[in-house]
Amino acid sequence: MSAVESREKSPMVDPVNELGYRLQSALRASFGDEAGSVVADIHRSDYADYQSDVALGLARRLRRAPREIAAAVVERLPPDAVLQAATVSEPGFINLTLRSEYLSSALGHMLADERFGIGLPAHPDTAVVDYSSPNLAKEMHVGHLRSTIIGDSLARVLAFLGYHVVRRNHVGDWGTPFGMLIEHLFDERLAGRAASVPELSNFYRAARVKFDSDPEFAERARRRVVLLQSGDEKTLALWRQLIAVTIDYIDALYRRLDVLLTPDDIAAESHYNADLADVVNELESKGLAVISDGAVCVFPPGFIRRDGAPLPLIVQKTDGGFGYAATDLAALRYRLRTLGAKQVLYVVGTPQHQHLSMVFAVSRMAGWADDKVRLEHVGFGSVLGPDKKMLKSRSGESIGLVELLDEGVERARRLVDEKSPDLDERVRAAIAQAVGIGAIKYADLVNDRIKDYVFDWNRMLAFDGNTAPYLMYAHARICSILSKAGAGGQDDAPVHSVIGLDAPTERALALELAQFPRVVQRTAETLKPHRLCQYLFELATAFTAFYQACPVLRAEEPVRSSRLALCMLTARVLAKGLDLLGIAAPETM
Repeated sequence: MSAVESREKSPMVDPVNELGYRLQSALRASFGDEAGSVVADIHRSDYADYQSDVALGLARRLRRAPREIAAAVVERLPPDAVLQAATVSEPGFINLTLRSEYLSSALGHMLADERFGIGLPAHPDTAVVDYSSPNLAKEMHVGHLRSTIIGDSLARVLAFLGYHVVRRNHVGDWGTPFGMLIEHLFDERLAGRAASVPELSNFYRAARVKFDSDPEFAERARRRVVLLQSGDEKTLALWRQLIAVTIDYIDALYRRLDVLLTPDDIAAESHYNADLADVVNELESKGLAVISDGAVCVFPPGFIRRDGAPLPLIVQKTDGGFGYAATDLAALRYRLRTLGAKQVLYVVGTPQHQHLSMVFAVSRMAGWADDKVRLEHVGFGSVLGPDKKMLKSRSGESIGLVELLDEGVERARRLVDEKSPDLDERVRAAIAQAVGIGAIKYADLVNDRIKDYVFDWNRMLAFDGNTAPYLMYAHARICSILSKAGAGGQDDAPVHSVIGLDAPTERALALELAQFPRVVQRTAETLKPHRLCQYLFELATAFTAFYQACPVLRAEEPVRSSRLALCMLTARVLAKGLDLLGIAAPETM
């Protein structure tokens, strides 16, 4: 319950957290503080409103039968103004049913509060989210999609929960790749000539071929890196030009994706160049860095090679240069010391897990982060094509992000024209943009980020199933109901209406709505946006069942106002949930 207790009092009592608090209090009273400290996860149930399997988890620790533990807890959960009943079912589940009056009151508070009853922390912590991180002077491609989308969603969720979120785009703008490109541009007498990012990508590929096949060019490219890092003005002038062109390019892409990264969030590799030597000196002065085979290394405990020998993190190479490890350590030290971060999240592909784990370990060895600081590698799988291999273009190259977004919007436009031909041309264009981009983003986020997923246009653009178009259409349909009712929109909810929960589908929808605060909190705790996606799909499904069973516009008062309030709250939760995923919620489709 620490996440709840650390937050300011909310204008409502979150039913899920209220039940969790009562369940833990009953556990503590029955079996002591140790049992009461166990996280009592609560889930929706087909047998009651909510269900907990905490007794099953405690059975071995307490050496008692799960049903016996559950029965002892239920004895301490008598009916009151919140609980209608607490019962036990086999093999030891605790079933909890809320009073309708309490649930109705909670939804009323949710409807009246723009934050849905989610309190803000009294003392906001700083959370740094490192995501996207393309290489400058190169086109962004499908390989950058997951980091950008997942990172942006997590940053939105944390910000909504009241964290001071610092977005960081740790772009690659230093080292050998830039040395190769700049040297090639000088060779071809292209330095200073205006070029687009696609052209620069072609120049880079040509430079790569020369670097791999021409030892003399490779040596000149390495010397160019030294000139760049030592401040040679001629080299720096071209480097700045390349950076400016690329920043304009990626900023336009972020705007199109509705990603909240801005040029001000860029903290490139070069940003930490002046700190690298000091990082090495500090590690040496603390006795953590040693010379191994001519390189300065740190050997964090627990990391070994395949042969069993200790695995080093190389912070300074034998030639005196600095690699990625030094830059990553300098960046992390800055985020911890200067920014005061209590959470640092790296939204990076799973192959970087060992490297980042070693960087985290060294930062703790150096005393930059204590046990209260959360350092997390938010890893993710790959985007696969229909052949279950890495998604590629027909020519075998990575698909450009611009090309991917163009195709998504084009496909969405055909669907919108087919379904809504009577809408104004500009409206259809705007809907197609929202649906096309939203479908791509949602198809990524709906999957557990750790797993690979298959990119399938037909599935992601479908108007049924767990897709962005389905959720968008559900939201637009509710907006249509509200418009016909003369409510004018989501913000004109009858907040003083008493929400009746007499019909089974009314209660089922109410229970889904009541879970929203906890789902947002759990998404932040687990760093898994697919939990929010699944919730929104279940909410939309519950609304469909409610609307099919319960007339809204044709109902008599006060039932009509009650059901309109349920509609309005559902629309608001759907819109906010999609917004936390970085997806638009059109009011017309």
